[in-house]
Amino acid sequence: MDFTAIDFETAQGYRWSICQVGLVRVENGEITKKLDLLVQPPDNYYWKQFVEIHGITWKMTKDSPTFDIVWPLIEPFITGQNVVAHNGAFDFTCFQQTLNWYGIETPEFISHCTYRIYGQSLSNLCSKYGIALEHHNAISDALACAKLFRKHLENPANKPDIRI
Repeated sequence: MDFTAIDFETAQGYRWSICQVGLVRVENGEITKKLDLLVQPPDNYYWKQFVEIHGITWKMTKDSPTFDIVWPLIEPFITGQNVVAHNGAFDFTCFQQTLNWYGIETPEFISHCTYRIYGQSLSNLCSKYGIALEHHNAISDALACAKLFRKHLENPANKPDIRI
């Protein structure tokens, strides 16, 4: 199955404050595309405790495009696709609220969540399966999620219809 793994980091507690996008495209079981984008959140405003989590600051995104500008790069990997995230309740909410913030219609896609599949944290799963992880770096988290979902799909007993 082809799919796109995504991860978002936010600048604040508001889900529409995406400051980094990590996207990994998998086709026929192989990683075919990676996107790692810094995004300027609204007003380029950060809460200190979020900077402490991911290390992204307003200085790093002051010249970055806003989400509505990068959306055309991301959209082909989302619309009509299988999209997977770890803790999809967070990432899919961030995605929807950010689209709403910019007045962009939410596209149709099929969502999957590796947290719901495995029931463990991303860091624990990466340790268990020997997957490299720089936690709270969106591209690293998305790549780990892609590897976990691919591992799940490799088991013939698993059906790719787990949705959130």
